[in-house]
This record gives sequence, C-alpha cells and structure tokens, in this order.
Amino acid sequence: MKLVAWDFDGVLNKGHQGGFDDWQRSFEADLGLSAAVFTDFIFGSGQFNAVLTGARDLLDLLTDYTTTHAVPHAPEAVLDYWLSKDAHADDEVIGWLDACPLPGVIATNNERHRATYMWDKMGFSRRMQHIFASGPLGVKKPDGAFFAAIEVWSGFDPAEILLVDDAEKNIQAAQARGWQTFHFTNATRHTL
Repeated sequence: MKLVAWDFDGVLNKGHQGGFDDWQRSFEADLGLSAAVFTDFIFGSGQFNAVLTGARDLLDLLTDYTTTHAVPHAPEAVLDYWLSKDAHADDEVIGWLDACPLPGVIATNNERHRATYMWDKMGFSRRMQHIFASGPLGVKKPDGAFFAAIEVWSGFDPAEILLVDDAEKNIQAAQARGWQTFHFTNATRHTL
C-alpha cells in the first residue's frame, strides 16, 4: 500500500451520521430562517446533484434561495455560516491520519466552495497531499472516473491505494477497480 484516500464526511468529518446535520439545528435561531424551507429548496429540488458534480455553482443556487425567499442575508453569508457550522473534524480519526506513515488524499463528494474550505480553513492542506472533490472533478463517487483520477494523479496501481469510506457503494466501486478498502462505520472504526 502506498496511498490512503480518506473520505471526508462520515470519516474525517463528523456530522452526516444523524441525517439532520448539526448546523441545521441552530439555523433558525442564528439566521432567523427556516431550516426546513432551506433544506427543501437546496436538497429537495434536485439541483444539488448538479452542484456536487460542478455543473452548477453553489453560490448561484444560494442566490436563487435568498431571492425566492426574500432572505435578508447575502448568499455568501449563508454559505459562510453553512461551511463553518458543518466543520466537525473527528479528532480521533485525525490522530490516526497524523500517525499514518503513508501519504494521504481526501476523496470526497463535495462542491468547490466546501472543498476549498476544508483544504484551507480546516487545515487539511497541511496534512494531505491533495484533495479530490467531485465538484472540481465533475464526477462523484462511486463513478469509476472519480477513482481513476486518483490513480492517474498518484501513478500507483489500484492495488496500492486504500480507500477509507463510510459509504458501502463507494467501497464496492473501489474494490471493483482493485483498490484496497476499509468500510468505516461506528462498528468498525476502532479497528482502523
């Protein structure tokens, strides 16, 4: 093994395990806006998939949201709030990452603004070799093209790369390419 590809949400970052992210719990109190209306507009419209693959910019979608719902905050302010409230690095996993002698990359289904936030503001640029995010790549896991981008960048054979991911479909896709995998769950995390 020569490289570890770490998933972000659910592995390096806590949050999505409960289905209703922490930032949504305080959304109304902090911004005076309905979290239900926001999540329905952003995620219920089917537009977010285009954001995750880079076909649409998240700020454009947030501009539509703030205009449609007469939100008294700029789209950039809503985005900044969302990004800061959704940043919950898993300290135990970060400790394992820091102790790992192998180089690592982030392999995540995230759009470009959040990818930049995690890389720069959360400091993963100091811990990792590179970030592979679906928005800038234009393709999401479990699509084989996502994994191929990491293979090409690294120059390693698939069998030399380990994926640590909490989504079974991503684990299966990586295994189909010949990658080594670790399915990260609450039940398995202690064995990582």
